[in-house]
Amino acid sequence: MQRAQSNPAAADNAYRRSKTATEKDSWAIAGPAFTMLTGRFDQELIDLLPQSLKFISHNGAGYDQIDAEACANRGSTATVGFVSPRLTITVSGIAVSNTPGAVNASTANTAIYLLLGALRRAHIAATALRQGQWRGSMGLGHDPEGKTLGILGMGGIGSALAVRAAPFGLKMQYHNRNPVVHPASNLLNVQYVSFEKLLRTSDIISIHLPLNNSTKGLIGRKEFRMMKDGVVIVNTARGKIMDEEALVEALDVGKVFAAGLDVYEKEPEVHPGLIRSDKVVLTPHVGTATLETVRKMEILVIDNVRSVLEHGRLLTPVVESRKSKLR
Repeated sequence: MQRAQSNPAAADNAYRRSKTATEKDSWAIAGPAFTMLTGRFDQELIDLLPQSLKFISHNGAGYDQIDAEACANRGSTATVGFVSPRLTITVSGIAVSNTPGAVNASTANTAIYLLLGALRRAHIAATALRQGQWRGSMGLGHDPEGKTLGILGMGGIGSALAVRAAPFGLKMQYHNRNPVVHPASNLLNVQYVSFEKLLRTSDIISIHLPLNNSTKGLIGRKEFRMMKDGVVIVNTARGKIMDEEALVEALDVGKVFAAGLDVYEKEPEVHPGLIRSDKVVLTPHVGTATLETVRKMEILVIDNVRSVLEHGRLLTPVVESRKSKLR
C-alpha cells in the first residue's frame, strides 16, 4: 500500500481533516477503510496529527494498521467532555482502543469452515461442480476425528475455536507466550506445549496471533520443515505471520496437505501459487464479515468514544496503551 509520504497532499489533507475533527473533541475513530486512504498510522502520520488528539478508537480487533507504540510515546495534555465539569488529563501519549471479544465467534467460525474445507480439499469438488464435472479430481479427504489440532495463540479467538473444535473429536494443544488460565482450555483439556512441539506434533495448525515485530514471518521454511508430513494449515489472523512463498513450496511438494486461508501477506494481492493450487481454500479476509459481528464491533467503538467523553478513559485499550498507563 502506498503511504502518505509518497503523496504530500494526501498527508496534508489527512492532517487538516483530523485537526478539524479533534481540536474540540480530542478523539478519533479509525478502521481499515480509513487506513486504505491514509496508509498505516505510522510515526510519520502520527506526527502530523494535532496535539489535542488523545484517543483513537479503532474498529477492529487486530490493530497493526496503527503504530500503537508511536502513539503511546507522544505526549500532550487534553481536555475532554462536552459538559461541565470537563476533564483535563495529562498522559504520555495517544491511547488506542480496539474491539476484542466482538470478533471472537465470527472469526472462530470462519476458522472451522476453513479447517473442514481444507481437510476435504473442498475447493476441488466445488470448482468441478460449477464447471459441470461433478466431483472432478477431488480424491479422498480426511475426517477431523482423532487428529491433533495445534492452536497457535490462545486468546479470545483461539479459545472460541477450541470450543467449536471439540465436538469434532479433535485432540487439542496450544502455544502462547505464556500458559493461559481460561475455562475453555481447562474444561476441554487443551494442553500447553512449546512452539516447537506444536509444530512437530500437530496434524492441523490454526494461527490466531496478533501481528507485531515478534510474530511477523514467524512461520517460514524452517518451521514448515519441522511440521508433520501432510499437515493442514489454517490462518485467519494476519497474512504476514506466514511466509507465503514457503507455504506454496510446502504445498507443491506435499509437505502441507492443504491450507485454509482468510488473510494474505500483501492484501489485497494473493500469491499466484495459492491461486493456482487446488489444495487451498481461499476467502478474502471475511472472518468478521457478518451483520451481527460488525454491529458488535461498531457498538464497542462508540462505547469507547462515550467512555472517553464521560470518564476520560477507554474501555478496551490495547496492550501498548496499558503498558504506558494510557487508558
